Amino acid sequence: MNETALLIAAMLASGTPLAIAGLGLLINEKAGVLNLGAEGMLLVGAVSGFAVAFHSHSVVLALLGGAAAAAVVAAVFGWLVIWINANQYATGLAVSLFGGGFSAFVGVRYVGQKLGDPVTHSIPLLGDLPFIGPALFRQHPVVYLTIAAVAVVAWFFYRTRAGLVIRAIGEAPESAHALGYKVRLLRLAAVLAGGALCGVAGAYLSTVYTPLWVEGMVAGRGWIALALTVFATWRPARILLGAYLFGGVTMLQLHLQGLGVEVPSQFLSMLPYLATIVVLVLISRNPIWLRANMPASLGKPFHPGG
Repeated sequence: MNETALLIAAMLASGTPLAIAGLGLLINEKAGVLNLGAEGMLLVGAVSGFAVAFHSHSVVLALLGGAAAAAVVAAVFGWLVIWINANQYATGLAVSLFGGGFSAFVGVRYVGQKLGDPVTHSIPLLGDLPFIGPALFRQHPVVYLTIAAVAVVAWFFYRTRAGLVIRAIGEAPESAHALGYKVRLLRLAAVLAGGALCGVAGAYLSTVYTPLWVEGMVAGRGWIALALTVFATWRPARILLGAYLFGGVTMLQLHLQGLGVEVPSQFLSMLPYLATIVVLVLISRNPIWLRANMPASLGKPFHPGG
């Protein structure tokens, strides 16, 4: 029973950065911008957040620093794909490569450094309950803020005028432009918000989840977050469920090793990525249903007056 509670707790912690990054990419894609640079933005956020935490001893400042650094990268990405009309696929891949090189260069001095002993968190009274206490109520505050953020994003897109405008831009930017909306500026705002969330996810990884810096520590989570948006059919609540599913698969490998299950460690390490491929293959079997849920202008450039 205790092992199950610990596995659930680990699943929530592991799925949180995926959920944060997935929400950021969802905001991008709802506005019609495909950001393949998520992996690089996560790495930039991770190394920046760790550097801020190392010098300031503040996790809050680290999360803000990671968000700011990734937002700067997102701004450059947005300028290239929205104003210069650079190819979104190629530019996103370039951002991923840049993030890997930048984080490796900046992070050299932080390799082997530690942020101190981890702080335990527990919600008063609820954290002391049997089973559900250690499973659900002893998480870092970011875990609960992520759940709240999912509800806020869902409310924003489906209950507010601004959210409906963003969705309209993702579906038909020419029509939105004809109605007088600043399509480019709104797309840039969505890209900045998405990049900032990717930075928060990266900073969470390096300062809360595993409070240390290792080159390449994001380990493909940016690509999994991209797959999550498709898996969730561009719905915020499903992003959260998918993130916890992939988080559970990630933790399962460690759980099985702890139980002494004789499975090659290389195979267990492949599980999250294998699950991603299987999910995408299953979803792609119904292209009509996929196109019905995907923003119609996703990945397509917009030319005002063109």
